[in-house]
Amino acid sequence: MVMFKKICLIILFLFVSVSSLSAEIIKKIIIEGNKRISEETIKVYGDININQDYSENDINKVLNSLYSTNFFKKINISLNKNILKIDLEEYPIVNQLILVGEKNNSYEKEIKKIMRLKEKQSFIKSLLADDVELIKRLYSTLGYNFAKVDAKTRKIDDTSLDLLISISRGEKTKISSISFIGNKKIRTKRLKEVIASEESKFWKVLSKNTALSENLIKLDQRLLINYYKSIGFYDVKIESNFAEINQEGNANLIYTINEGNRYIIDKISTNVDKVFDKKIFFPLNDVFKKYIGEYYSPFKIKKLLEQIDVLIEENNLQFVEHNVEENIKDDAINITFNIFEGEKNLVERINITGNYITDENVIRSELILDEGDPLTEIILEKSISQIKSRRIFKEVNYKVSKGSKQNLKIIDISVEEQPTGEIGAGAGIGTSGGTLAFNIKENNWLGEGKALEFEAQIDEESLAGNLIYTNPNYDFLGNSLYYNLSSEKNDKPNQGYENSILSVGAGTSFEQYKDIDVSLSLLASYDDLRTLNTASSSLKKQSGEFSELAAIYGFTNDKRNRAFMPTEGSILSFSQSFPFYADRSFISNTFSASKYHSFSEDVIGTGKLYLKSVNGLNDDDVRLSKRTTMSTKRLRGFERGKIGPVDGVDHIGGNYAAALNFEASLPNLLPENTNMDFGLFLDFGNIWGVDYDASLDKSNKIRSSTGIAMNWLSPIGPMSFVLAQDLSKADTDVTESFSFNLGTTF
Repeated sequence: MVMFKKICLIILFLFVSVSSLSAEIIKKIIIEGNKRISEETIKVYGDININQDYSENDINKVLNSLYSTNFFKKINISLNKNILKIDLEEYPIVNQLILVGEKNNSYEKEIKKIMRLKEKQSFIKSLLADDVELIKRLYSTLGYNFAKVDAKTRKIDDTSLDLLISISRGEKTKISSISFIGNKKIRTKRLKEVIASEESKFWKVLSKNTALSENLIKLDQRLLINYYKSIGFYDVKIESNFAEINQEGNANLIYTINEGNRYIIDKISTNVDKVFDKKIFFPLNDVFKKYIGEYYSPFKIKKLLEQIDVLIEENNLQFVEHNVEENIKDDAINITFNIFEGEKNLVERINITGNYITDENVIRSELILDEGDPLTEIILEKSISQIKSRRIFKEVNYKVSKGSKQNLKIIDISVEEQPTGEIGAGAGIGTSGGTLAFNIKENNWLGEGKALEFEAQIDEESLAGNLIYTNPNYDFLGNSLYYNLSSEKNDKPNQGYENSILSVGAGTSFEQYKDIDVSLSLLASYDDLRTLNTASSSLKKQSGEFSELAAIYGFTNDKRNRAFMPTEGSILSFSQSFPFYADRSFISNTFSASKYHSFSEDVIGTGKLYLKSVNGLNDDDVRLSKRTTMSTKRLRGFERGKIGPVDGVDHIGGNYAAALNFEASLPNLLPENTNMDFGLFLDFGNIWGVDYDASLDKSNKIRSSTGIAMNWLSPIGPMSFVLAQDLSKADTDVTESFSFNLGTTF
């Protein structure tokens, strides 16, 4: 043992001796070859100091530090007789970066931003080929899949040059057709509604999604997988995607899908770590029972994880982690939630980078955790999801690294900005007239995460414009706050009046409880109402100018399985409007409910209830423009605005409205190549009550109708048809047995 210690001491002594012999103290520094970079700058970047020991390892560090500046093409360093000599060859500087052939300023700015070679910086030839590919990839994301990009240099002198990038965009590669192979269970029409890519049609002139794009294809694949999994196809795979270029230079986009099996949930259980009281999670058993026997969906798993998080928060448990095990047996899935104690780490610091437009507070306001909080993967992932849900960033990534102490962690969040403006338009024409709509929206106004939107709509009876400013996270409380200014001009000959309304309002909305949203708002308006010359004498008394300040509140309970085309669940809503001040005061109540249920893959049932009342206060009559009418979507088979009480020849609406609808969607009834959806309906409805003249309320009768509804993706645009037969009506009602609408967004 003594001999072993002696050997170790000898080895250590020799190592120290060799190390000291290989090191030299720098007495003098000679730098040659530098033309642009000063000697002092080189010393700073290389961390070189006089009268300091430098070993071979230290020299290598100096070499790496200088190369990392990207100033130098070649570097030779030698240390001899206490003299450090550095021979350099500098890269030339890019004097001008000139883009030829690109006239769009925003594209030019984006190209210069993504290029690694920039003006007044070093020209590194190896980076040029990468930049050319980056530019081509950028154009590919915009639909220019055959853009030509050439690069040339123009020497000025030995130290500088001009870089010329010649660009020929070519034509956009439009998507002529989209098809799917292997979709045996889901119709092509439905899958086209799921994906973001769209077939190029003449009415899609403003759509950005009709051009072939690699990014769009990747998004399509994610959307397809998420949709299939949401309805039970757990092991679905997108085997391939293929874009076939046709003779016109456009693309036929083809997705090959392996749907796999459709699975039901057979068993759900928890595996709780011994450090926790298992009784805390017993309430989950009742929740689990509701999902047993249903088709698997990751959204259902997400809801169950949210239930687990609620219990964790209510019981003030910290450093809790959980994960999900999913085991397949035949056509069923057994799900186990593992709940365990994670590492007891705290957040020391959160760094945010990449937000050159968006204010840092916008990002931090979405974080659920803060510096000093316990760090768990669950909370961190939720925070990142919150940032992504704002949809103002192209990419959001994070990295966790060691902090100043063992139990402290540093979180680095990097974001990539993206364009946040939207522009859209829509048009429709049908038996009820034509409609044209336009909207423009900026979702990250001034980089503050706020939204500014203008929308306008015109039809045969009205012209309306609305300006809306929204702060989706007011004062970092998670509440949405909005302000709006609107103007509306109506000409309603069927109701016997015309009016102009100017209004300004402010409101807020927030989630009060799980699945329950609350909205509160104030609305000030001015209504200049004029009755027509053909109106009755009692109706003409409704003319005048009216001002009011009203408060509006509402509740929504949304338990649908998805917002778009739901197949299960329900949604309930209630709202009430009452005046603080009004020239003619009234109170309005609205209640609506919808229930969705899939009886099978071929039959989806829907039941809807709608109730509304408008009543005058203090013996005031409800003015004509505030009386309630019935939408043709709630009572089909009748012309718009031509049911309910009549004054002379004018349908004036009522104080009360009610509708009950039963619908059965039959998505697989017609052959897929017809591009048609088919459904049956049974509607009941009524409008009644005339407060200013009770003798006019003679049409208080339940109306009803039944018929079929079809949606057709036609060559000239999406069309909808309704063929209805009235079952009961009042003598003054005007029926409409057939109606159609041709309309789209573009």
